[in-house]
This record gives sequence, structure tokens and C-alpha cells, in this order.
Amino acid sequence: MADRTGIFSGDDPFEISRNWLSEAEKSELNDPNAMALASVDRDDLPNVRMVLLKVITDEAFVFYTNYGSQKAQELDANGKAALVLHWKSMRRQLRVRGVVTKEDGPAADEYFRSRSLKSRLGAWASRQSEPLKSRSSLIAEVAKISTQKGLNPERPPFWGGYKIIPLEFEFWADGEFRLHDRFRWKRSDPSENWEICRLNP
Repeated sequence: MADRTGIFSGDDPFEISRNWLSEAEKSELNDPNAMALASVDRDDLPNVRMVLLKVITDEAFVFYTNYGSQKAQELDANGKAALVLHWKSMRRQLRVRGVVTKEDGPAADEYFRSRSLKSRLGAWASRQSEPLKSRSSLIAEVAKISTQKGLNPERPPFWGGYKIIPLEFEFWADGEFRLHDRFRWKRSDPSENWEICRLNP
């Protein structure tokens, strides 16, 4: 596409996404990797929440969570998700829709080991999304887990990653007089080539 230049140029949407995130890391004050993750429950009611994107690979957007959480249950049941990264300082956003698989092997183990000890113990202690009697009971559970698991706790079997494998990207940048620039990359299957088009603002 002749006018897909500058920040939109390139033949790989994953590389463009990594470039945008890298730029955001220099300008956003807090959590440039914060993304809104949307899923659907068994009643087809949408849910959206903020999570932290951990890596953009050559095939997927990866984040980590408790597999017993509501979002994990919805992702497992439906197998599809959408996300948006919005960078206010750059006046850009990136939208992705796609299919979901678990990241439950060595990459998840490695990431878990990289977290702070308190975060690792917290992952063991929290029954994410379940009712909690009080904050003090959660702190007591962390203390108990600390005694049981020591200074190098392994990754819990109920905690790991999800990979969102895109079927659609939309790169959006603010334009003067609200004439924004939008480019959509779309495919119906991860094995297919991308179709790219410019969208009206």
C-alpha cells in the first residue's frame, strides 16, 4: 500500500507492534505494556480488564495469570480474545483480535523465576477472582506460603501464560481534525497471509 509509510511501514505486524511498544517505553509514564483484555463469559456477556503484556513474539502477544481466574476460565471456554494498547503520550493505539492458547511450558517457568520473590509467593497465595474474607487473611496466607515454599518457589500448576495469536491487527494514530490514520491487517487463519487496508477514521 503506497501510503503506508513512516510509523506504519513494514511487512511484519509483530515487528511494527514491537517498535511501537519500544517507543512507548520511552514516553509513557506508567506501564507502557498495560493492555485492556476482552473476553466473553458463558452467557456471551463481555468482560474487559487491564493486564500487563509481557512479550510480543513473532507469533503472539503473551501475558500471565492465574488459570483459576475468571478471565482464564473465559479464555479456556471460548478460545478467543481481543486486546488494545493505548499510548496517550504518542496518540496511538493498537488493537488485536485472535485465538488463544496456553503458554504453559519452559517460557512460563522462566518468566515466573524472573519475578520478585514476593510476587511469586503472592501467586501461590491468591485464589484469583474468588471471594476474599479480608486483606489480613490474604497476608496471613502469604506468610504461610512463605514458610512452606521458601526462597525459591516453583511455578504453581495453576499459574501460567496465554498467547493471543492475532487474526486481526489495527494500527491507529491520531490525525489533525480527527482525520486519524488507521490500517487493518487481517487473516482468517494463522497460516494465511495478511490482507492490509486503510480504514476511514
